[in-house]
Amino acid sequence: MKRRQIYRHLIESSEKAGIRVVEQNLRATGVNARSGLCRLKGEPVFIMDKNLTINEKIQTLASGLRQISLDDIYIMPAVRDIIDRAP
Repeated sequence: MKRRQIYRHLIESSEKAGIRVVEQNLRATGVNARSGLCRLKGEPVFIMDKNLTINEKIQTLASGLRQISLDDIYIMPAVRDIIDRAP
């Protein structure tokens, strides 16, 4: 599976879990910010720095998804394995 497909599946899995993924240029904010899971107006949102490489995006999103319960969501085995192996 191609890296972009894996990233797309991770985004879909996040959305199934009720977490919206938003890509932003965090460098343009002028604030030292990192990608990650947060709450905006009570809603869970994963903010992703669009300047990261595809591998960094996969690793960052997989690590964020590992923090939440995904037991009731179907995730392709290859993608679930990436989530399970994330730090």
